[in-house]
Amino acid sequence: MKIRSAVIDSLSYVSPPTAWSSELIEQKLAPLYERLRLPEGRLELMTGIKERRFWESDVRPSEIAAEAGRKAIAESGLAPEQMEVCIHSSVCRDMLEPATASFAHRLMGLSPNVQVFDVSNACLGFLNSISLLSSMIDSGQIKAGVVVSGENGKPLLERTIQILLERDLTRKTIKPFFANLTIGAGAVAAVVCHESLSPKGHRILGGSVMADTSANDLCQGDSSNAGGGLEMQTDSEEMLQAGVSLAKRTWDAFKGELGWNESTADRVVCHQVGAAHQRLLFDTLGLPHEKDFSSYQTFGNTGSAALPITLAKAAEEGAVKAGDKVALLGIGSGLNCLMMGVEW
Repeated sequence: MKIRSAVIDSLSYVSPPTAWSSELIEQKLAPLYERLRLPEGRLELMTGIKERRFWESDVRPSEIAAEAGRKAIAESGLAPEQMEVCIHSSVCRDMLEPATASFAHRLMGLSPNVQVFDVSNACLGFLNSISLLSSMIDSGQIKAGVVVSGENGKPLLERTIQILLERDLTRKTIKPFFANLTIGAGAVAAVVCHESLSPKGHRILGGSVMADTSANDLCQGDSSNAGGGLEMQTDSEEMLQAGVSLAKRTWDAFKGELGWNESTADRVVCHQVGAAHQRLLFDTLGLPHEKDFSSYQTFGNTGSAALPITLAKAAEEGAVKAGDKVALLGIGSGLNCLMMGVEW
């Protein structure tokens, strides 16, 4: 895909108030660690995640998404009444119906003359939404829109800890639950608009997409049949290999689409899973590790918010500067991959 006239006018995130260290999680799992003779410190050692942050479990995704959305609009050069589309893109939702975007829209105080809907695609939803808004802008349907994401993984983490402590699991049968211990929380929003409304906006150049739905069974989450809340199981090893393989194919297509090579990007921001994923991805794609910017160390995996929060932090800390070419490498269970080039 090529984008002709859409820019990111503003990108803002909200950090949750409470930190949970990997050490704290292991303390909560002490009976399991003792029974299975698991070494302390393995969670941080294996993932590189020192801590992740949370809101309380009863905080709704729309509330934190709307907070990020209000912040992004306030920091943009546009007024709230100029928003013509409002998309909520999180894995987390307030409920099945209505769309969580309807709650976020109301909390943000946006005009009634707005298309309001959810985009759900695991950890890829935010990038999919930017692509969708860009296409709507290029086609002349709209001039501006806002995409928000509010992810709070605390209920999933608490449920996982409960399962690991209550069920008679072995070293082998705990593996599908391990990825849940890396989940964090965060909220992020972007205002995307026509370049004529934002002379200093960050130009969205385009990118490539690819899917491997033969791997859609490697990470699955749903409400448990027993009524115990959300449960998720992941074949982490297979997911890593399949995800990086799909990323390689998408990267090859991306380079051809934009005319980039491994040295073009000044900064690379990818979905935040953990240290092993980051190393293997960069090695497989032939990308210099020094171009990476990561947030998983202190945020964990925040789902659809992970990549855009990391990009926002990179800009905040001066790791991404005006004129830089940035490669955004998104992936989500399913498997789906979207890689996007942005000129900051």
